[in-house]
Amino acid sequence: MLDWGLLTAVFIGIVVLLILILRFKVQAFISLLIASILVGLLAGLDPSEIISTIQDGMGSTLGFVATVVGLGAMFGAILEHSGGAEALARSLIAKFGEEKAPWALMLTGLVVAIPVFFDVAFIILVPIVYALQRKTGKSLLFYAFPLLAGLGSAHVFIPPTPGPVAVADILNADLGWVIIFGVLAGLPAAIVGGPIFTRFITNRIQVAAPELDVQPTETRLPSFGLILLIIGSPILLIVTNTILNSPSFESNTSLETIRSVFQLIGHPFTALIIANIIAWLVLGLKRGTSKETLLDIMTKSMGPAGIIILLTGAGGVFKQTLVNTGAGEMMAAFFADKGLGILFFAYISAVLIRVLQGSATVAMITAAGLTAPILVDTPPLEASLIVIAIAAGATILSHVNDSGFWLVSKYLGLSEIQTLKTWSIATTLISVTGFLVVLILSLFI
Repeated sequence: MLDWGLLTAVFIGIVVLLILILRFKVQAFISLLIASILVGLLAGLDPSEIISTIQDGMGSTLGFVATVVGLGAMFGAILEHSGGAEALARSLIAKFGEEKAPWALMLTGLVVAIPVFFDVAFIILVPIVYALQRKTGKSLLFYAFPLLAGLGSAHVFIPPTPGPVAVADILNADLGWVIIFGVLAGLPAAIVGGPIFTRFITNRIQVAAPELDVQPTETRLPSFGLILLIIGSPILLIVTNTILNSPSFESNTSLETIRSVFQLIGHPFTALIIANIIAWLVLGLKRGTSKETLLDIMTKSMGPAGIIILLTGAGGVFKQTLVNTGAGEMMAAFFADKGLGILFFAYISAVLIRVLQGSATVAMITAAGLTAPILVDTPPLEASLIVIAIAAGATILSHVNDSGFWLVSKYLGLSEIQTLKTWSIATTLISVTGFLVVLILSLFI
C-alpha cells in the first residue's frame, strides 16, 4: 500500500535537488544534503533524527569509498605523469595497424580510463588522434569516437573508477563481481558506441585535426607490457579474491590458506596500495622522477578525488534518509506487488537523472540512493548486476548540460548540432548496449 504523503515527500526532494543543480547551479554535494533534509522534514523525522541520519549516511558510505577513490586517484596520477596512457595507445596502434587503429584506440580507452579520469585521459590521448588524422586524411571522428567510447564505457562500468565504486558501496555489492560484470557490459558497449557507430558517421561528417602550433617532442615512454601489468595488477587481485571466496570454491578446504592470503591482498584497499607502490617505484623513481615530484603529483590528485568523495557521501545521506523515513521499504513493497523488475527501476532512475542534470556521476549516486532501500536481502551477486544497470542508465544521451559534451565538441571542432548527432547518439548506444548485456546476464543469475 502506497503512503502518498511519503511518496510526495520523496518526489519533492528530487524536484528540489534538480532545481538547485539546474536552475541555481548549487554544487551537487550541498544540493543532495538539502534534498535529504527536506525529505526528512516532510516525512516527519525529528530534527535530531535528521542530523543522525546525515552522520550515519555519510560515515557508512565514506569508510570504503574515500579510501578506494583516494588510492585510485594517486595511482592514475602517476600513470598519467609517466606517459603510460600514450605508451599503451602507440603500442596498440603499432600492433593493429592504421586501418584497425579505431579498435586499438577503443581498447586503449577501456584500459586507461580504469585508473585515469575520463576528461584527463581524453586530453592526454587526443594528440595521438590528431596525428593519425593528419597522416591518413580520414575524418577525425574515425579515430576519436572509438577512443571516447572506450573511455566512456570504462568510466562508468569498470572499478576502480569512482562512479561504480560509489554505487557498489551504496548497494552493498561485491566489487570483484562489479568488475567482472563491468567488463562484460563495457566491452560490447564500447564496440557498438565506438568502431561500429563510427562507420556510420565518418563519411557524413568530415572533420580535420587542428593545425599544429608547435612540433611534438619525442619522449621515452614506458613499455606496453609494463603499463598493462601495472594497471591490471589491482584488478587481477580483486577479481581473484572474489572468485576464490565464491560458493564454487568455499567447499575446497585445500585452498583455505590461499583464500586467506587473497582476502588481504585482494581487498580493494590492499590491491590499490600495492599498485601505488609498484607505480611509485617503477614508473616514478626508476624513471628518474624525484621523490619530491612524486609527492607533489600524488598530493595534487587528491583535489578531484575529494569532490567525488564528498558527493558520494551526500549520496549515502540521501539513501539513509529514504531508509529511515520508510520510503525505501514502501517502494520495495510496491514494486514487488506490481511485479516490476528492480533492474528496470535502477536503469530508468539513472536515465532520468542523467538526462535532466547531465553528470553521469551524480546520476549514478542519486539513482543508487533511490535503489538501495528497495534491495531487501539482495545477494551481493545480484546487487553487483544492479550496479551495472545504474551505470548503463547514467551514460545515456550526453547533451548540453554535460561537461563531457562540451569537451568533445571543443577538442573535435564540432558544432553543437554535430555533437548532438554524434556524441549524444554514441553515449545512448553505449547505455542501451550495456543494459541489454545486464538483462542477458540476469537470466543466468
